[in-house]
Amino acid sequence: MNVQGLSEREIFSYLENAKSEDTDYYRVLSSMCTHPHKIAAEAHRLFIEANLGDLGLFAGACKLEQEVVRMLGELLHAPLIDVPSADSYEYSVCGYLTTGGTESNIQAVRGMKNLITTGKKGLKGTPNIVIPESAHFSFDKVADMMGIQVRRASLDSEFKVDLASVESHIDANTIGLVGIAGNTEFGQVDPIDKLSEIALENELFLHVDAAFGGFVIPFLEKPQPFDFKVPGVTSIAIDPHKMGLSTIPSGVLLFRSPSVLESLKVSTPYLTTKSQFTLTGTRTGASAAATCAVMKYLGHEGYRKNVQYCMQLTTKLVAEARKVGFEPLLEPVMNVVALKVPNPDLVREQLLERFGWHVSITRTPRALRLVLMPHNTPEEIIIFLQDLKKVTAAF
Repeated sequence: MNVQGLSEREIFSYLENAKSEDTDYYRVLSSMCTHPHKIAAEAHRLFIEANLGDLGLFAGACKLEQEVVRMLGELLHAPLIDVPSADSYEYSVCGYLTTGGTESNIQAVRGMKNLITTGKKGLKGTPNIVIPESAHFSFDKVADMMGIQVRRASLDSEFKVDLASVESHIDANTIGLVGIAGNTEFGQVDPIDKLSEIALENELFLHVDAAFGGFVIPFLEKPQPFDFKVPGVTSIAIDPHKMGLSTIPSGVLLFRSPSVLESLKVSTPYLTTKSQFTLTGTRTGASAAATCAVMKYLGHEGYRKNVQYCMQLTTKLVAEARKVGFEPLLEPVMNVVALKVPNPDLVREQLLERFGWHVSITRTPRALRLVLMPHNTPEEIIIFLQDLKKVTAAF
């Protein structure tokens, strides 16, 4: 730290230099995040000092968080319950804003563990959860933090979790299953309805990681079942800072039953509220404001148009790729494409080094992974494929 403070001009010159080293979203085909909507950015600024870790001091921000949970409960088909005193209905869903899918996944499994280990079901060994091989690396953190064994079920030929493999991993110490609605590498949706049947039959929790797909699947022409309409789904992770166009960090964890949320409670004797259910203490109210604002501004129709645009880009990329000799590993379910190319790791390096394209690689099998987001354009798609053709010409 310098002895004397710098001028505002010097500070912003310093910041602009640092900003110039960041990658903007031009020629980025690897990220599941994008530019936040301008409405979200302004709402974020208005609530920059709000701390949802002390709800009594920031009642307005708290209401915005509750409204986000309510709207997402509606979007994700949370059950309705009768409210006789108000002569109306409300959604039974409960939850809160997180920093993103990683925190949401950690808390969902923590809730499973807390309820199982304190409930009637006695475990004779280390508790375990069964997840797909395609699951996010956040579940490795779950295993490390909570002493839970993570068992990985294999995938079928369409890169969905294999149900027979799931069943083969369940034993007396299994506390829950995980399904992915829009997996990171292939954009596939696991058969959540079938996982639900397995979960109900074995009296297990079923967490759905819809961090990316949660703001995509409901707005597709033919959405697959993945949310609380499926009876066995007990919790859902969804990230507004991805296809929801909110600011970073904006994740949401939703529970079907308040009992799971209650299992996460810790006392907070010196705050304005007596307890918390969250993993982090201090939480930004700005994300709640940003998410609430952009959801209300866009509405169902706005999000439908956003998804439609991204799916049009996806369709265009696959069609144009086929014209120049590149096939997808599977027909895209959402705006994620895995292209079969020779020597994908070298192709990735050459695309960045020669043309400035940011792409990524799937693990198994190795393929070029592309995510089509609102910051991409049809013109970029054509240029990218031309550059891809040049890079692979020598192979």
